Amino acid sequence: MRIVVAPDSFKGSASAVAVANAMEAGILSVFSDAEVIKVPIADGGKGTIEALVVATGGQIITETVLGPLGNPLEAHWGILGDGETAVIEMAAASGLPLVPQDKRNPCITTTYGTGELIKAALDRGIRKLIIGIGGSATNDGGMGMACALGAKFLDAVGNSLPSGGAALQQLTKIDVSQMDARLAETTIVVACDVDNPLCGPQGASAIYGPQKGATIEMIAELDAALAKFAAIAKQVTGKDVAQYPGAGAAGGLGAGLLLFTNAKLLPGVEIILEAVRFSNIAREADFIITGEGCTDFQTACGKAPVGVARIARTHDVPTFCLSGSLGKGYEEVYSCGITGLMSIIPSPMNLADCMTNAPELIEAAAERLCHVIKRSMKLGDRKNKEIRKAHVLY
Repeated sequence: MRIVVAPDSFKGSASAVAVANAMEAGILSVFSDAEVIKVPIADGGKGTIEALVVATGGQIITETVLGPLGNPLEAHWGILGDGETAVIEMAAASGLPLVPQDKRNPCITTTYGTGELIKAALDRGIRKLIIGIGGSATNDGGMGMACALGAKFLDAVGNSLPSGGAALQQLTKIDVSQMDARLAETTIVVACDVDNPLCGPQGASAIYGPQKGATIEMIAELDAALAKFAAIAKQVTGKDVAQYPGAGAAGGLGAGLLLFTNAKLLPGVEIILEAVRFSNIAREADFIITGEGCTDFQTACGKAPVGVARIARTHDVPTFCLSGSLGKGYEEVYSCGITGLMSIIPSPMNLADCMTNAPELIEAAAERLCHVIKRSMKLGDRKNKEIRKAHVLY
């Protein structure tokens, strides 16, 4: 029997790799002779590097780059097993957890370190990049990223702008003449699971600014700055991205990548599943177990478990989902190809205990699920025998 486990991380509790290991342990306690294929996945946010590197047998690289506040820090990126594709998480260099709560201010944070990671990949000869842009601390439209790759953002007297989204209010000119020429020959796919535009009431500043420390006054300032940035960038690049779906992701880094590289924004889970060639893996499975921290109506919009199930359904392979919790609208995932759904929580339990004991709970839930599957297999065999016997008698 071949069983594929393809979970996302349980955010704050266990990485996708840890979840896959726990699922494997639960499976083998019931199907001891099963071949378990572990394919930890992600949707472009934290854990994307680890998931892809582990799944493809790649390697993780460490670079010293500038963090969101301009301080040096160590950030990781990966090279996939093909040796030709890099995977970068912008959160590793420019993420919100890198900024202490009392210092969060999207007016000054920068994506410069993300640009340095891109440059590091180019320096190693990589010409295909997967960039996850979830979890940012920034609102600079990708200005910092572009600066790290050679662009210049100038004010009315020709001085370079300081870091941060607020500085874009002083923008007069963007000089891309010294942009890294290697970008023109590099394929970039951006894992982006939001469709917010750059500006306006649904834009980067209004929707995501508050969680990064923006006040109401800051939001208005940052939104106006990004609008000015988009207008000037359109004159320079010929690209109008202000209302492009996903341009507002990561404080406008989505827009910056569209403007200054040949990037394409795609749903994160689709990128990940294609990179690990999941369709080929799923084709040979007897069944698949996926999972995530919380399954609700948002899962049906294209989160990792549904991405897995949709591919599995094309090969007529059943897919079961183990979730930390089941939220409002979880039933919608059944129409997306999920065969069965189970919470890992066996009895009332407080959140802290759930998160602390997640691996053990996942292992036990996988074991319970496999007992159900094993029993259903026996019932199926019994039914088939009765059908065959009836045919013989007839």
